[in-house]
Amino acid sequence: MNNFGDKVSFIWSVADLLRGPYRPNQYKDVMLPLTVLRRLDCVLEQTKDKVLDANKKWKGKGAGILEAKLTRAAGASFYNTSKFTFQTLKGDPNNIAANLTNYIKGFSASARKIIDHFGFEDQIAKLDKADRLFLVISRFCEIDLHPDTVSNIEMGYIFEELIRKFNEASNEEAGDHFTPREVIRLMVDLIFDPDNDILTTPGIVKTLFDPACGTGGMLSVAEEYLRELNPDAQLEAFGQDYNDQSFAVCGSDMMIKGQNIDHITFGDSFTEDHFHGKQFDYMLANPPFGVEWKPEADVVKREHEEQGFGGRFGAGLPRINDGSLLFLQHMISKMKSPKKGGTRLAIVFNGSPLFTGAAGSGESEIRRWIIENDWLEAIVALPDQLFYNTGIYTYLWIVSNRKASSRQGKIQLINGTSFFKKMRKSLGNKRQEICDDQRGDITQLYGRFRRGKHVKIFDNTDFGYNRITVERPLRLAVDFSEEAQAGFVDADGKNPIDPEFFAVIREFGQAYYQALQMDYNAIMPELKDACKSAGLKWTAKREKLFREKLCIAHPEAKPVIKKIHKSGKTTTDPMHGKFEATIGGKACVVEYEPASDLRDNENIPLKEDIAKYMTREVLPHVSDAWVDESKTKVGYEINFNRYFYEYIPPRPLDEIESDLKQIEDEIFGMLNAER
Repeated sequence: MNNFGDKVSFIWSVADLLRGPYRPNQYKDVMLPLTVLRRLDCVLEQTKDKVLDANKKWKGKGAGILEAKLTRAAGASFYNTSKFTFQTLKGDPNNIAANLTNYIKGFSASARKIIDHFGFEDQIAKLDKADRLFLVISRFCEIDLHPDTVSNIEMGYIFEELIRKFNEASNEEAGDHFTPREVIRLMVDLIFDPDNDILTTPGIVKTLFDPACGTGGMLSVAEEYLRELNPDAQLEAFGQDYNDQSFAVCGSDMMIKGQNIDHITFGDSFTEDHFHGKQFDYMLANPPFGVEWKPEADVVKREHEEQGFGGRFGAGLPRINDGSLLFLQHMISKMKSPKKGGTRLAIVFNGSPLFTGAAGSGESEIRRWIIENDWLEAIVALPDQLFYNTGIYTYLWIVSNRKASSRQGKIQLINGTSFFKKMRKSLGNKRQEICDDQRGDITQLYGRFRRGKHVKIFDNTDFGYNRITVERPLRLAVDFSEEAQAGFVDADGKNPIDPEFFAVIREFGQAYYQALQMDYNAIMPELKDACKSAGLKWTAKREKLFREKLCIAHPEAKPVIKKIHKSGKTTTDPMHGKFEATIGGKACVVEYEPASDLRDNENIPLKEDIAKYMTREVLPHVSDAWVDESKTKVGYEINFNRYFYEYIPPRPLDEIESDLKQIEDEIFGMLNAER
């Protein structure tokens, strides 16, 4: 078994021993913890005797002294004081359950904190009762998972491939657990590349955080990158996840690498922020796509409402069915001040965060906050069929509060959808991969920061727009005909609605107006006087009834006046709904009541003058329109595909006709052959 694929196949074959007592969706409850335990066992095997001697010598000398001596003896940040190893467990088949439990309890407290999240001790009795425990342990003794044999990167591949296969067998999604390594490496390249000069400094120490760390792939790849770049550098990895098994795998991996186990925490990042107030040099994340945040809604909304920008979610809240942008806000809250070096981060999104949500929505406000603060540096579109559980297109957002001077006020879009090669064998929905050369090409496109076939560079404001509300006046004609007045009578035709008001209407209509009246404004004062003479109040309810029963929208009717301004008190401004008029022989400025059914919205780029747009695009078609500025909202969206769209002309008709004729001939040929 010279590569991780062979080891995955071996472990998968061991899982076949579980058939019967376990269903396929339960295999991982046994195989993942045993794989971790075997890895830890291989790491500690060579120093086992030293640890047992140290435990015997220093036991009872104080917990602090004992811990230090055992850790030194083990040559690692963890140890095991049980007398057993996987090999010696085989020597006592009759007591293997009790001995395995003793072995697990022999791990140091830091290791137990990780291992306990597997809940494996609950499986031991079940395996023993089914006569599978000895067989499984014996088989695991055959595989060497020592770091000298299986590197940390290879071990990460093993864990992730096992999770994918187990979840695939039980029809569960694997995307919550891990990201393809070539995608992670690209993300690491993009956030580290501008800092290579800094990262090669002898003894440099940097911090990296992943708020949805899963099995720890992003932390591992970043650490590997930095070690290759500068063996003398140190990357302190921090992570949080709320999946027990993923957390345990990640914690075990970090523990073996000598990372501080306290930096890997368990819990929901939204409701249990274990790194509150902590800031990091770099951050990476692949939050679950399209997962609703309803379980965390109470906590998130409370923080948004009570703390605003003093908390994590001040910019806005996305719709409940996708919490992706909450993760980005959570990460931005942990960026270092530019005065302290600033932060660079990369996050994986599907297409939704680019454009979902109109102006004023939570998503648009979050994009606005990020872009107007000049934090969004670049977006890279990745090929489809790249992830294990979905074939959709995905996008890398590169966010930084310390942009290079050449990038300030700019956003770079990179179309990397063609940078892939087909895989010989698909893994779930993953049928394509980004090879090293293609990853290098994308990184170079990013670094060069030049416009080209695959690169577009825009000003921040290019993605912003004013969403204006275009109003048109309400034009009402009044109909006092008998047919219209019949609307005042209820369904049985006997009882009028508001009989006193109806009596005034009948008398008023018969005395003055039998034809359709086109000036609502002239009718109203007389009708109100008629009501007053009859001892009736003119109420909003009666006005609404009057409009519903006797008024109709008519394009030739005069606009309904909402407000009259005395001459000289207000300036005429037709663009914003203030029109010059003459009433009672006196000049004045009026505002018309808007017609809700004629209301429209227009999205106008921030760089364009609204008045010029209205003059060019709207007023030639509807000359009485105006803009209600009180309803104008600023929105931001990034319609990625629009910027890289390439028109492909349709095939010539004669070519299509020729193909159809050929198909027809083939069909007729087959029919004749059957005869």
